[in-house]
Amino acid sequence: MSRKRAMSSGRARYVRQLGHEDAKDFAIRLGIGQEFNSDPQAKKDIIDQNGFSYSVKSGQKKWQIFLYSRNRFKDNTEFKATKFSDLFLRCIDAFPPTFEEYKNNKKESKLKLQKPIREISEKLQDKDMLEFFLSKAMFNNNEVDFLVVKDNNNFYIFDNKDVVETFVNNFSVTTSKARRIGEYDDQKVVFKCFNVTIGEIEMRTDSKVHYKEVKFWLNKPLTLKLLMENIPLLEKNDTKKIYLYVKLEEKDVRKKRRIEALRHQLKK
Repeated sequence: MSRKRAMSSGRARYVRQLGHEDAKDFAIRLGIGQEFNSDPQAKKDIIDQNGFSYSVKSGQKKWQIFLYSRNRFKDNTEFKATKFSDLFLRCIDAFPPTFEEYKNNKKESKLKLQKPIREISEKLQDKDMLEFFLSKAMFNNNEVDFLVVKDNNNFYIFDNKDVVETFVNNFSVTTSKARRIGEYDDQKVVFKCFNVTIGEIEMRTDSKVHYKEVKFWLNKPLTLKLLMENIPLLEKNDTKKIYLYVKLEEKDVRKKRRIEALRHQLKK
């Protein structure tokens, strides 16, 4: 049976540094410069001179959208208001206090996990709840204006509302199923698109460092493909290798203002 291995601390530092370098590269190309404001806790990798913010994603295969422990769900008022906090805390509490205890009796925890995982999946099958969850997870509830994806030395920019709308319209939500002896159904919430898994919500239980943490990840190639196929290309700068994909909405004044400011920046 294949086993997932946790990322080493050295590898994790390398990935974080690479992400910072990619954000700096984008800021320089956009004309913001090497010294730019950011707010990582609010998912704002870059804040430009107009106050608009960008979440920059690179990587080759998967994006970690969040990795949250108990306190994040316990203290977050927005997750509490929608009852997501209660469900994720029940997932966390399905596991014993220590990693050693879990290793000695994995079956009990996996069986306890099934019910809250099913309930999260059912909740996310409601389009309004799915929209809230994705907006909160990706953009801290619209506090981040743009998703930026680096791929093959190109930067692709997408407006936050277009991203969430595309995901809601194309994701189906289910739970994982056991594939071999020793596995159990309903251990993960699974997001599917193109008839394959595009992302998952899962419990990290593979090391002491990240024991009892909730992880949400998305597949980079599939996510980029989905966004580029559903959101039109509005502006491009081949010299800077920056491409802006947006659905224009005349009634959305704030969106229109940030798009026009970004288009102006790209034409410099």
